[in-house]
Amino acid sequence: MLHHPEIIFENEAFIAINKPAGMLSIPDREGKEPSLKSWLREKYGNIFTVHRLDRETSGVIIFAKDEATHKYLSGVFEDRTVEKVYQGLVQGTLAQKEGSIDLPIMEHPTKLGTMVTNRKGKPSLTDYKVEEELGLFSLVQFLIHTGRTHQIRVHMQSLGHPIVCDELYGDAKPVYLSSFKRNFKLSRGEEHERPLLARLALHSQMLHFIDARGTAHTLEAPLPKDMRALLQQLRKWKG
Repeated sequence: MLHHPEIIFENEAFIAINKPAGMLSIPDREGKEPSLKSWLREKYGNIFTVHRLDRETSGVIIFAKDEATHKYLSGVFEDRTVEKVYQGLVQGTLAQKEGSIDLPIMEHPTKLGTMVTNRKGKPSLTDYKVEEELGLFSLVQFLIHTGRTHQIRVHMQSLGHPIVCDELYGDAKPVYLSSFKRNFKLSRGEEHERPLLARLALHSQMLHFIDARGTAHTLEAPLPKDMRALLQQLRKWKG
């Protein structure tokens, strides 16, 4: 069940949405599935793509309402004057609590739709900082200076701490309470345990940029309910 996208901010030039996990940013080639862009088109008519989020990633994404804004915003995204902050849960405990990953990324030569670090790739820079250590996992904040496809996911895989539930770069296994709660028992009448999280644990938390009129915008989206619920359980049982 997909949640409805929530509008964080809008003016006559652009609109910022809190994208639900599982929803495409823009229509896929077949165009059969609902996407954020098609939802916005129904509402506003013309809508222009500035950047995109992976299907399973939730959080802040912006679309332009006219060509001039599209050109301007695409420019600030390309010249790296947008501050892009993400939060994610990663596997394990990182040796260094903060650092920078400066590894070029390119398309995988044989695996379609997958990226890989390679010196022939495009420059890619991710700063990370561990916010909380939670036993099997760590909550990490990322500041990305470039906008490569799957950048955070590929960079975290390169450190050996992939994003939780990442089917491309980690282990797609859902997170169950029984994996970290001692003496876990199923509730009565339940035959199977339901996962606490079964999608990529990555969220676009904040975008900061200056618009064409010189106005600064800080657009934020709180962590979605599924990630918050998982964090709550991890905090409760990590001892």
